[in-house]
Amino acid sequence: MRLIINRLKQSSMFIIMFLITVISIVSVTIIITFNNLRMSEEFFIETFSITNQKVINQIKDKFESFNYSVVIASNNLLQNGTLKRILTQEYSNIELMTVYYDLNAQMERNKSYFGTFEVGIMVSGINGIHYATDHRMHWPISDKELEEHPITINVRNEPKWLKYYYFQHLDNGQSHIVASRAFIDRPSSNVYGVMYFPMKEIEFREFYSNFTSSGNDVLVLNSKGIIVSSNRTELIGEKSEDLLHYAIELTEERENHLNVEFMGNNYIVLSEYLSNYDMYLLNLIDKKTAIGNFVDKKAIFLISMSIVFVALIIVFFISRKMTNSLSKLVKQIENAPKQDFHQYVNVTGTYETRQIGIAFNAMLDEVHEYVDRLVLSQKQKRKAELAALQQQINPHFLYNTLTSIKFMVLQKDKGDAVNTINSLISLLQNTIGNVSETVTIEQELDNLKNYVFINQKRYGNRIKVNYFVEPKCLEYYIPKLVLQPFIENSFFHAFNQKAEGYINVLIWQEGETLICEITDNGDGMKVSKESKLPDTKRNQQLFSGIGVRNVHDRIELIYGEPYGVTITSELGEGTKVRITFPTSTTKI
Repeated sequence: MRLIINRLKQSSMFIIMFLITVISIVSVTIIITFNNLRMSEEFFIETFSITNQKVINQIKDKFESFNYSVVIASNNLLQNGTLKRILTQEYSNIELMTVYYDLNAQMERNKSYFGTFEVGIMVSGINGIHYATDHRMHWPISDKELEEHPITINVRNEPKWLKYYYFQHLDNGQSHIVASRAFIDRPSSNVYGVMYFPMKEIEFREFYSNFTSSGNDVLVLNSKGIIVSSNRTELIGEKSEDLLHYAIELTEERENHLNVEFMGNNYIVLSEYLSNYDMYLLNLIDKKTAIGNFVDKKAIFLISMSIVFVALIIVFFISRKMTNSLSKLVKQIENAPKQDFHQYVNVTGTYETRQIGIAFNAMLDEVHEYVDRLVLSQKQKRKAELAALQQQINPHFLYNTLTSIKFMVLQKDKGDAVNTINSLISLLQNTIGNVSETVTIEQELDNLKNYVFINQKRYGNRIKVNYFVEPKCLEYYIPKLVLQPFIENSFFHAFNQKAEGYINVLIWQEGETLICEITDNGDGMKVSKESKLPDTKRNQQLFSGIGVRNVHDRIELIYGEPYGVTITSELGEGTKVRITFPTSTTKI
């Protein structure tokens, strides 16, 4: 008995380690297995929802494009003087033939606004004139029914708005979406007719039919909860208070998606509000169909248990071997600080002990490498700061400015010469005399204004510069000369094609971030999608000697990666430079 107790004491490390390992492996395996199952489903749902949200946005763009066509066509009809005369005057039977001929000509002109959209155009005047382009679209409703229909009544009650309505014919079951608007005389606000733009629901469905599949349905719901269009045709015309509630909740709460139960099945619901239509665009994703057998729980459980069983057997046989070599390894690790972490441990013993030894040696290598990188980073930072101070003045800028002053003096334009000299002196004082790394926004703006004044005296006022600064930002500090290079780029490179334009300097605060934007309406340029900075090379030496790339590097060195320079631009439209800093009232 005593012998057994002694052996147990000698093997206490093995026993404790084995028991802890067993408990840990079993517990961790169970937790990870169930957690991974849950996270896998949630991740799949979240990813699927994000993808479908993009699809919803594409469908929404199609609806907006159609609405834009309707708006253009309705505005054209509203401004048509010939159409106003036709719908307001009284005509004899003989004159009606000419009237309908003129109406047909006016409608033909407006059909082009709809392009490939299969849309009809109908007009109705207060004089009883009715006309419809039935050769392109047939809307089964009589003139008398149309006059008494709620669509017409609502339009006459609210004549200033273009509205969409759902119409279902009781005889043949055909469904239509109808946009309507009143003909209104602007001076008197009198309504002299109504225009209608009917579209069959089956044509309306074409906006999203390519984005649907089994278990992935799209529905368009009006503000009354009626399903006006869907790839599931059996639902068209049905009223669903639940779907309306989900759509309103997603819109008001700004949720990405909802997990709901609808018609006995579990669905993921996404929604977008179509403001121009006063309708909701819903995407219903059947979770069972979408996820299906995405995760085989039984197979994962069996595999996990098999791994645990094998792991326990392996742990049992190697744990005893690990204890001896592990003790030796611990002693070597304890002595490592005494050798300033330059003494590597011997990689011997069992597999686990060897792996620990290899990992420890690798950690020492990473520590040495990190120290080397840290030293190199500090050297690079100092070099960047030194370059920023050494190259603050471009000789060409001074030469050209002094030459301009010389010509002003020769032309006896002493006032401009004096002002230019004063601006140059102030600029040099702030760049050479001020040794601080940072300056206030107010000081930086003074430098910009002096620099802009000198250039406008040299090249004229074809480029206007405007400043929009939030007053509370004037006391914040930013690195010196970070805005001037972008002003210079705009002056000398943004208006090669355009004869004149403007540059706007905007500075404001958002939370704890200070934002400076420099925008112009110049020629624009190509900007890389993989980089914050433009993919074109600026060969010209800038006044600051730093340049766009070095400005960005300076900001990252001082404040870190979240801050820096972002440039967006379009050819022919102009360029916007956004520079972000943390708000700071402390000088560096």
